[in-house]
Amino acid sequence: MAVRSAVRELDPTKQHRDWHAVRSLADKLTTPLHPDDYLRYVNPLWTSREFRGRIESVVRETEDAATLVIRPGWGWRFDHQAGQYVGIGVPVEGRYQWRSYSLTSTPRRRGRRITITIRAMPEGLLSDHLINGLEPGTIVRLAAPAGDFVLPDPPPAKILFLVGGSGITPVMAMLKTLTRRAGQHWPLPDVTLVYSSPTPDRMIFRERLEQLAAEHEAVTFHPVFTDEAGMFTLDRLDEAVPDWRDRQTWACGPGPMLDAATEHWEAAGLPDALHLERFSLEVGDDVGEGGTVSFRDSHKEAEAEPGTTVLEAGESAGVGMPFGCRMGICHTCTLTLVSGSVTDVRNGDRYDQPNEQIQTCVTVPNGDCTVAI
Repeated sequence: MAVRSAVRELDPTKQHRDWHAVRSLADKLTTPLHPDDYLRYVNPLWTSREFRGRIESVVRETEDAATLVIRPGWGWRFDHQAGQYVGIGVPVEGRYQWRSYSLTSTPRRRGRRITITIRAMPEGLLSDHLINGLEPGTIVRLAAPAGDFVLPDPPPAKILFLVGGSGITPVMAMLKTLTRRAGQHWPLPDVTLVYSSPTPDRMIFRERLEQLAAEHEAVTFHPVFTDEAGMFTLDRLDEAVPDWRDRQTWACGPGPMLDAATEHWEAAGLPDALHLERFSLEVGDDVGEGGTVSFRDSHKEAEAEPGTTVLEAGESAGVGMPFGCRMGICHTCTLTLVSGSVTDVRNGDRYDQPNEQIQTCVTVPNGDCTVAI
Protein backbone atom coordinates (compact mmCIF):
# COMPACT_ATOMS: atom_id res chain seq x y z
CA MET A 1 0.00 0.00 0.00
CA ALA A 2 1.42 3.35 -1.03
CA VAL A 3 1.41 6.08 1.53
CA ARG A 4 1.32 9.71 0.30
CA SER A 5 2.51 12.47 2.61
CA ALA A 6 0.76 15.78 2.06
CA VAL A 7 2.52 19.12 2.66
CA ARG A 8 0.28 22.11 3.27
CA GLU A 9 1.39 25.14 1.31
CA LEU A 10 1.14 28.40 3.19
CA ASP A 11 -0.32 31.48 1.51
CA PRO A 12 2.39 34.21 1.75
CA THR A 13 -0.23 36.97 1.58
CA LYS A 14 -2.18 35.45 4.49
CA GLN A 15 1.04 34.97 6.46
CA HIS A 16 1.93 38.64 5.95
CA ARG A 17 -1.57 39.72 7.03
CA ASP A 18 -1.51 37.49 10.11
CA TRP A 19 1.93 38.78 11.11
CA HIS A 20 0.69 42.38 11.05
CA ALA A 21 -2.33 41.37 13.16
CA VAL A 22 0.01 39.86 15.73
CA ARG A 23 2.18 42.97 15.76
CA SER A 24 -0.91 45.18 16.19
CA LEU A 25 -2.02 43.14 19.20
CA ALA A 26 1.52 43.16 20.60
CA ASP A 27 1.64 46.92 20.26
CA LYS A 28 -1.37 47.24 22.56
CA LEU A 29 -0.10 44.70 25.08
CA THR A 30 3.37 46.25 25.38
CA THR A 31 2.28 49.89 25.69
CA PRO A 32 3.91 52.28 26.59
CA LEU A 33 6.84 50.47 24.95
CA HIS A 34 6.81 49.45 21.30
CA PRO A 35 7.05 45.74 20.35
CA ASP A 36 10.38 46.55 18.72
CA ASP A 37 11.78 47.41 22.14
CA TYR A 38 11.33 43.75 23.04
CA LEU A 39 11.90 42.15 19.65
CA ARG A 40 15.35 43.65 19.22
CA TYR A 41 16.53 41.62 22.19
CA VAL A 42 15.38 38.44 20.41
CA ASN A 43 16.65 39.40 16.95
CA PRO A 44 18.12 42.86 16.24
CA LEU A 45 16.92 42.65 12.61
CA TRP A 46 13.24 42.55 13.66
CA THR A 47 11.82 46.06 13.59
CA SER A 48 9.01 47.91 11.84
CA ARG A 49 10.30 51.39 12.65
CA GLU A 50 13.15 51.21 10.18
CA PHE A 51 15.02 48.79 7.94
CA ARG A 52 18.03 47.14 9.47
CA GLY A 53 20.71 44.85 8.16
CA ARG A 54 23.59 42.74 9.44
CA ILE A 55 27.04 42.95 7.89
CA GLU A 56 27.84 39.40 6.78
CA SER A 57 31.28 40.07 5.34
CA VAL A 58 33.59 42.77 3.96
CA VAL A 59 35.25 41.64 0.74
CA ARG A 60 38.31 43.61 -0.38
CA GLU A 61 38.17 44.58 -4.08
CA THR A 62 41.21 46.86 -4.33
CA GLU A 63 43.57 48.44 -1.83
CA ASP A 64 41.04 51.20 -1.13
CA ALA A 65 37.69 49.61 -2.07
CA ALA A 66 35.59 46.82 -0.62
CA THR A 67 32.20 45.17 -1.05
CA LEU A 68 29.89 44.94 1.96
CA VAL A 69 27.64 41.89 1.99
CA ILE A 70 24.51 42.76 3.99
CA ARG A 71 21.61 40.60 5.13
CA PRO A 72 18.57 42.90 5.41
CA GLY A 73 16.05 42.27 8.18
CA TRP A 74 12.27 42.12 8.39
CA GLY A 75 10.28 44.00 5.76
CA TRP A 76 13.01 44.36 3.13
CA ARG A 77 11.89 43.74 -0.45
CA PHE A 78 14.43 42.31 -2.88
CA ASP A 79 12.88 43.99 -5.90
CA HIS A 80 15.13 46.99 -6.48
CA GLN A 81 16.20 47.94 -10.00
CA ALA A 82 19.79 47.55 -11.12
CA GLY A 83 21.46 50.95 -10.87
CA GLN A 84 19.61 52.14 -7.76
CA TYR A 85 21.25 53.04 -4.46
CA VAL A 86 20.48 52.49 -0.78
CA GLY A 87 21.10 54.59 2.29
CA ILE A 88 23.18 53.07 5.09
CA GLY A 89 23.43 54.44 8.62
CA VAL A 90 26.30 53.42 10.88
CA PRO A 91 27.15 54.58 14.41
CA VAL A 92 30.46 56.46 14.40
CA GLU A 93 31.71 58.05 17.62
CA GLY A 94 28.26 57.75 19.21
CA ARG A 95 26.31 59.27 16.32
CA TYR A 96 24.65 57.71 13.28
CA GLN A 97 26.26 58.79 10.03
CA TRP A 98 24.28 58.26 6.81
CA ARG A 99 25.50 57.92 3.24
CA SER A 100 24.04 56.51 0.04
CA TYR A 101 25.80 53.90 -2.09
CA SER A 102 24.89 52.10 -5.30
CA LEU A 103 23.78 48.50 -5.02
CA THR A 104 26.13 46.12 -6.82
CA SER A 105 23.90 43.06 -6.32
CA THR A 106 21.18 41.97 -8.70
CA PRO A 107 17.52 42.33 -7.69
CA ARG A 108 16.59 38.80 -6.62
CA ARG A 109 15.49 37.09 -3.45
CA ARG A 110 17.79 34.09 -3.73
CA GLY A 111 20.41 34.31 -1.03
CA ARG A 112 18.57 37.17 0.69
CA ARG A 113 21.65 39.37 0.59
CA ILE A 114 22.45 42.75 -0.92
CA THR A 115 25.86 44.21 -1.66
CA ILE A 116 27.28 47.71 -1.90
CA THR A 117 30.80 48.49 -3.05
CA ILE A 118 32.59 51.45 -1.53
CA ARG A 119 35.84 53.26 -2.22
CA ALA A 120 37.43 54.98 0.77
CA MET A 121 37.87 58.69 0.14
CA PRO A 122 40.68 60.66 1.83
CA GLU A 123 38.17 63.12 3.28
CA GLY A 124 35.43 60.54 3.78
CA LEU A 125 34.80 59.74 7.46
CA LEU A 126 32.17 57.09 6.77
CA SER A 127 33.59 55.46 3.64
CA ASP A 128 36.88 54.71 5.38
CA HIS A 129 35.07 53.40 8.44
CA LEU A 130 32.83 51.14 6.36
CA ILE A 131 35.63 49.32 4.59
CA ASN A 132 38.34 49.41 7.27
CA GLY A 133 36.50 49.54 10.58
CA LEU A 134 33.27 47.60 10.16
CA GLU A 135 33.20 44.13 11.64
CA PRO A 136 31.00 41.26 10.40
CA GLY A 137 27.93 41.03 12.61
CA THR A 138 27.51 44.80 12.91
CA ILE A 139 23.87 45.93 12.73
CA VAL A 140 23.33 48.89 10.40
CA ARG A 141 20.31 50.96 9.46
CA LEU A 142 19.11 50.92 5.86
CA ALA A 143 17.01 53.18 3.68
CA ALA A 144 14.92 51.66 0.89
CA PRO A 145 16.40 51.53 -2.64
CA ALA A 146 15.85 54.65 -4.73
CA GLY A 147 17.11 56.40 -7.85
CA ASP A 148 16.22 56.55 -11.54
CA PHE A 149 19.62 55.66 -13.06
CA VAL A 150 18.18 52.39 -14.35
CA LEU A 151 17.70 50.49 -17.58
CA PRO A 152 14.30 50.23 -19.27
CA ASP A 153 12.61 46.83 -19.52
CA PRO A 154 13.30 45.56 -22.11
CA PRO A 155 16.70 47.22 -22.52
CA PRO A 156 17.75 48.90 -25.78
CA ALA A 157 19.46 46.75 -28.40
CA LYS A 158 22.74 48.71 -28.17
CA ILE A 159 24.16 50.15 -24.95
CA LEU A 160 27.26 52.16 -24.06
CA PHE A 161 28.44 52.40 -20.45
CA LEU A 162 30.85 55.30 -19.92
CA VAL A 163 32.43 54.97 -16.49
CA GLY A 164 35.15 56.54 -14.37
CA GLY A 165 36.47 55.37 -11.00
CA SER A 166 33.83 54.14 -8.55
CA GLY A 167 31.17 55.00 -11.12
CA ILE A 168 31.36 51.32 -12.04
CA THR A 169 29.22 50.37 -9.03
CA PRO A 170 25.70 50.96 -10.44
CA VAL A 171 26.85 49.78 -13.87
CA MET A 172 28.13 46.51 -12.39
CA ALA A 173 24.63 45.73 -11.13
CA MET A 174 23.28 46.48 -14.60
CA LEU A 175 25.83 44.21 -16.30
CA LYS A 176 25.12 41.37 -13.87
CA THR A 177 21.39 41.73 -14.47
CA LEU A 178 21.71 41.93 -18.27
CA THR A 179 23.88 38.82 -18.49
CA ARG A 180 21.83 36.86 -15.94
CA ARG A 181 18.52 37.55 -17.66
CA ALA A 182 19.81 37.10 -21.21
CA GLY A 183 17.79 34.41 -22.93
CA GLN A 184 15.21 34.32 -20.13
CA HIS A 185 13.45 37.66 -20.62
CA TRP A 186 15.15 39.16 -23.68
CA PRO A 187 18.32 38.70 -25.79
CA LEU A 188 21.56 40.08 -24.40
CA PRO A 189 22.00 43.58 -25.89
CA ASP A 190 25.16 44.68 -27.68
CA VAL A 191 27.00 46.22 -24.71
CA THR A 192 30.21 48.26 -24.74
CA LEU A 193 31.87 49.42 -21.51
CA VAL A 194 34.53 52.16 -21.51
CA TYR A 195 35.96 52.29 -17.99
CA SER A 196 38.71 54.69 -16.86
CA SER A 197 40.89 54.04 -13.82
CA PRO A 198 44.39 55.25 -12.87
CA THR A 199 45.92 51.74 -12.82
CA PRO A 200 44.82 48.10 -13.26
CA ASP A 201 45.18 47.52 -9.52
CA ARG A 202 42.78 50.36 -8.72
CA MET A 203 40.13 49.28 -11.23
CA ILE A 204 37.22 47.89 -9.21
CA PHE A 205 35.83 44.58 -10.59
CA ARG A 206 38.48 44.47 -13.33
CA GLU A 207 38.83 40.66 -13.31
CA ARG A 208 35.07 40.14 -13.16
CA LEU A 209 34.56 42.51 -16.10
CA GLU A 210 37.22 40.72 -18.13
CA GLN A 211 35.44 37.45 -17.36
CA LEU A 212 32.05 38.80 -18.48
CA ALA A 213 33.55 40.00 -21.76
CA ALA A 214 35.20 36.60 -22.31
CA GLU A 215 31.97 34.71 -21.58
CA HIS A 216 29.62 36.89 -23.65
CA GLU A 217 30.39 37.82 -27.25
CA ALA A 218 27.93 40.72 -27.03
CA VAL A 219 29.93 42.40 -24.21
CA THR A 220 32.95 44.55 -25.17
CA PHE A 221 35.21 45.88 -22.42
CA HIS A 222 37.52 48.87 -23.06
CA PRO A 223 39.66 49.52 -19.96
CA VAL A 224 41.53 52.84 -19.93
CA PHE A 225 44.42 53.21 -17.47
CA THR A 226 44.88 56.94 -17.19
CA ASP A 227 48.31 56.89 -15.50
CA GLU A 228 49.66 55.38 -18.72
CA ALA A 229 47.28 56.54 -21.45
CA GLY A 230 46.16 59.87 -20.00
CA MET A 231 42.57 60.94 -19.42
CA PHE A 232 40.01 59.50 -21.80
CA THR A 233 38.70 62.55 -23.63
CA LEU A 234 35.58 62.32 -25.71
CA ASP A 235 37.36 63.21 -28.93
CA ARG A 236 38.69 59.62 -28.67
CA LEU A 237 35.19 58.16 -28.52
CA ASP A 238 34.83 57.79 -32.32
CA GLU A 239 37.90 55.57 -32.35
CA ALA A 240 36.97 53.49 -29.28
CA VAL A 241 33.25 53.13 -30.05
CA PRO A 242 32.58 54.12 -33.69
CA ASP A 243 28.82 53.57 -33.37
CA TRP A 244 28.33 55.47 -30.10
CA ARG A 245 25.72 57.69 -31.75
CA ASP A 246 23.53 54.63 -32.28
CA ARG A 247 23.67 53.59 -28.63
CA GLN A 248 21.80 54.61 -25.51
CA THR A 249 24.48 55.68 -23.04
CA TRP A 250 24.63 55.42 -19.26
CA ALA A 251 27.48 57.46 -17.76
CA CYS A 252 28.67 57.58 -14.16
CA GLY A 253 31.84 59.02 -12.69
CA PRO A 254 33.54 62.27 -11.68
CA GLY A 255 31.70 65.53 -12.24
CA PRO A 256 34.04 66.91 -14.94
CA MET A 257 33.64 63.70 -16.95
CA LEU A 258 29.87 63.96 -16.80
CA ASP A 259 29.93 67.67 -17.67
CA ALA A 260 32.05 66.88 -20.73
CA ALA A 261 29.70 64.05 -21.72
CA THR A 262 26.70 66.36 -21.46
CA GLU A 263 28.34 68.90 -23.78
CA HIS A 264 29.45 66.18 -26.20
CA TRP A 265 26.03 64.56 -26.55
CA GLU A 266 24.28 67.94 -26.84
CA ALA A 267 26.70 68.99 -29.57
CA ALA A 268 25.84 65.77 -31.41
CA GLY A 269 22.13 66.55 -31.08
CA LEU A 270 21.58 63.47 -28.90
CA PRO A 271 20.88 64.74 -25.37
CA ASP A 272 18.05 62.22 -24.84
CA ALA A 273 20.42 59.30 -25.49
CA LEU A 274 22.56 60.16 -22.45
CA HIS A 275 21.64 59.10 -18.91
CA LEU A 276 23.76 60.38 -16.02
CA GLU A 277 24.37 59.46 -12.39
CA ARG A 278 26.21 62.00 -10.23
CA PHE A 279 27.63 61.01 -6.85
CA SER A 280 27.77 64.57 -5.55
CA LEU A 281 26.07 67.89 -6.08
CA GLU A 282 28.23 70.95 -6.77
CA VAL A 283 26.89 74.16 -5.27
CA GLY A 284 28.40 77.44 -6.38
CA ASP A 285 29.41 80.00 -3.77
CA ASP A 286 27.30 82.64 -5.51
CA VAL A 287 23.97 80.86 -4.93
CA GLY A 288 21.61 82.34 -2.35
CA GLU A 289 22.20 85.37 -0.16
CA GLY A 290 23.37 83.58 2.97
CA GLY A 291 22.18 84.57 6.43
CA THR A 292 21.53 83.29 9.92
CA VAL A 293 19.93 79.85 9.97
CA SER A 294 18.11 79.09 13.23
CA PHE A 295 17.24 75.56 14.33
CA ARG A 296 14.15 76.04 16.44
CA ASP A 297 13.97 72.88 18.52
CA SER A 298 17.74 72.57 19.02
CA HIS A 299 18.04 76.22 20.13
CA LYS A 300 21.08 76.66 17.89
CA GLU A 301 21.95 78.86 14.94
CA ALA A 302 24.67 79.23 12.32
CA GLU A 303 25.89 81.93 9.99
CA ALA A 304 25.67 80.65 6.41
CA GLU A 305 27.71 82.19 3.60
CA PRO A 306 26.23 82.32 0.08
CA GLY A 307 26.30 78.80 -1.36
CA THR A 308 26.15 77.11 2.06
CA THR A 309 23.26 74.67 2.29
CA VAL A 310 20.91 74.51 5.25
CA LEU A 311 22.24 71.01 5.93
CA GLU A 312 25.84 72.24 6.06
CA ALA A 313 24.83 75.13 8.31
CA GLY A 314 23.13 72.75 10.73
CA GLU A 315 26.12 70.43 10.82
CA SER A 316 28.47 73.35 11.54
CA ALA A 317 26.26 74.28 14.53
CA GLY A 318 26.34 70.72 15.88
CA VAL A 319 22.70 69.95 15.07
CA GLY A 320 21.89 66.28 14.39
CA MET A 321 20.74 66.87 10.83
CA PRO A 322 19.20 63.91 8.95
CA PHE A 323 20.63 63.20 5.52
CA GLY A 324 21.15 60.42 3.01
CA CYS A 325 22.32 61.02 -0.56
CA ARG A 326 23.24 64.72 -0.09
CA MET A 327 22.04 65.25 -3.68
CA GLY A 328 18.32 65.95 -3.27
CA ILE A 329 17.25 62.48 -4.37
CA CYS A 330 16.35 60.43 -1.31
CA HIS A 331 14.44 63.11 0.71
CA THR A 332 15.97 61.86 3.99
CA CYS A 333 17.01 65.42 4.84
CA THR A 334 13.52 66.97 4.46
CA LEU A 335 12.56 69.41 7.25
CA THR A 336 9.85 72.04 7.83
CA LEU A 337 10.63 75.67 7.03
CA VAL A 338 9.27 77.75 9.92
CA SER A 339 10.09 81.18 8.55
CA GLY A 340 12.30 82.94 6.04
CA SER A 341 13.23 81.92 2.52
CA VAL A 342 15.47 79.34 0.85
CA THR A 343 16.35 78.52 -2.78
CA ASP A 344 16.72 75.08 -4.35
CA VAL A 345 20.15 75.13 -6.02
CA ARG A 346 19.11 72.57 -8.65
CA ASN A 347 16.42 74.63 -10.32
CA GLY A 348 16.22 78.02 -8.60
CA ASP A 349 12.82 77.35 -7.01
CA ARG A 350 12.18 79.58 -4.03
CA TYR A 351 10.46 78.42 -0.81
CA ASP A 352 9.19 81.15 1.50
CA GLN A 353 5.91 79.91 2.97
CA PRO A 354 5.66 78.78 6.63
CA ASN A 355 5.40 74.98 7.05
CA GLU A 356 6.75 74.24 3.58
CA GLN A 357 8.84 71.06 3.34
CA ILE A 358 12.40 71.71 2.17
CA GLN A 359 15.29 69.42 1.32
CA THR A 360 18.10 70.86 3.39
CA CYS A 361 20.93 69.30 1.34
CA VAL A 362 19.98 71.26 -1.80
CA THR A 363 18.57 74.50 -0.39
CA VAL A 364 20.49 77.64 0.58
CA PRO A 365 19.16 80.53 2.69
CA ASN A 366 18.04 83.86 1.26
CA GLY A 367 18.64 85.90 4.38
CA ASP A 368 17.69 84.74 7.86
CA CYS A 369 15.51 81.64 8.13
CA THR A 370 14.33 79.11 10.69
CA VAL A 371 13.79 75.36 10.32
CA ALA A 372 12.13 72.92 12.71
CA ILE A 373 14.67 70.56 14.21
